[in-house]
Amino acid sequence: MALAFSTLTLAPQAVADPGVDADLAGLSEAQLAAQEQPGTGLPGVDEIRNSRNVKHIANLPKPAPFTENSTWTDLAFQDGYAFDGNYDGFVIYDVRNPHRPKIVSTVLCPGSQNDVSVSGNLLFLSTDSSRSDNSCASTPLPATNKDAWEGIKVFDISDKRNPRYIAAVETKCGSHTHTLVPDKKGRNVYLYVSSYSPNAAFPDCQPPHDLISVVKVPLKNPAAASVLSETVLFPDGGNAGRPGTIPDGYVTATSGCHDITVYPAKDLAAGACMGDGVLWDISDRERPREISRVQDDVNFAFWHSATFNNAGTKVVFTDELGGGGAATCNETIGKTRGADGIYDITGRGDGRKLEFRSYYKISRTQGDTENCVAHNGSLIPVQGRDIMVQAWYQGGISIWDFTDSRNPKEIGWFERGPLPDGKGGGAWSTYYYNGYIYSSDMAKGLDVLDIRDPRVLSAKLVRVGELNVQTQGQYRDLFPR
Repeated sequence: MALAFSTLTLAPQAVADPGVDADLAGLSEAQLAAQEQPGTGLPGVDEIRNSRNVKHIANLPKPAPFTENSTWTDLAFQDGYAFDGNYDGFVIYDVRNPHRPKIVSTVLCPGSQNDVSVSGNLLFLSTDSSRSDNSCASTPLPATNKDAWEGIKVFDISDKRNPRYIAAVETKCGSHTHTLVPDKKGRNVYLYVSSYSPNAAFPDCQPPHDLISVVKVPLKNPAAASVLSETVLFPDGGNAGRPGTIPDGYVTATSGCHDITVYPAKDLAAGACMGDGVLWDISDRERPREISRVQDDVNFAFWHSATFNNAGTKVVFTDELGGGGAATCNETIGKTRGADGIYDITGRGDGRKLEFRSYYKISRTQGDTENCVAHNGSLIPVQGRDIMVQAWYQGGISIWDFTDSRNPKEIGWFERGPLPDGKGGGAWSTYYYNGYIYSSDMAKGLDVLDIRDPRVLSAKLVRVGELNVQTQGQYRDLFPR
């Protein structure tokens, strides 16, 4: 099952060594916050800085055959293994000892951006660049070529040292990202395929493309995976957008979704759909149904991703201002653009609404060469609080508390100084898994960090076999009142 945190076990290491510095254990929140202020001035090239409660414990650089230009993307986890997507394929790491992660296998299979998820013995990979065919030996083709291929690839990972490619499904406009959705009987999984940017010159990506492709994968016969439907989500066309520049402000027109997060236990999904943020009812997995939709044409340029809190009463949406390639964590852009938007879910049933509460953005000013904006993160399973860890490209990694939706605050952080020669890079996806933080860095490879702080101690007790962050699971209270 992909339902993270659906069962809990007490980890022996969490009981014997809770991972909290003795110097931190007795401090008040005000004292802890004082320990977490950044140093003065920008870090030097590749210099590491971090709050006192965050420790960098391991790094694995990019392995062959991936080159300096191979960009790391998303992460998934299963039984002590991490699966890291890459524009040129994916890597499987053994992270059962987080202090000494090891490479288990590498799979060369070009096709950006290779967003990845896992379910049992299956791994799914998104291809969002036009290729000559669906093989791992394909070459680039223009999207104007009718014979070009984009979509979903399926691998058998029962032998993690030798993943085996078993199926492919072509989808309209490719697959920029996908979200794994288990059915209620455990017979199938669905993939909600997000893609966008149609063009009248692209035979397989025609406008308006206000849809997602729903791919059905029979678990007993995954080779029979196929497109079940092309579900129109925006019959009214969605946000029409507004042209502009990064400094002046722009709004991306909706033509599909960038990312969808589902919360199967709550029958909910949250869609970050370019110009719109959407809440859906997914009690019928094959037919998402809109409950509420919001727009923010003042501060949001591109609705990028979404995260529920554990109670399913809030959604954090991210704005990827500048597409991840621009320096937007500076005084010119300010605190409310290229940020997170925190929304409470109010009401009941079909009367539920997304209601804006506040923005969150890292406070550490980044250099003019450092691409920095809100990006992929996950909840840290802390009892009684809403805390998440999040990637900010070259802005590094932020750990922040949004228990009070109107007053979010950072409680820990990690970052490197600018890359040499003004190159782009930084943390793409940063997630919490079984007691540690794992980060897929576009330039540096896999980072492992430990947060040692009494405010997140209860998370050390949570263990999960499988984690796809966009398939959000529910953790139960270890200490019910």
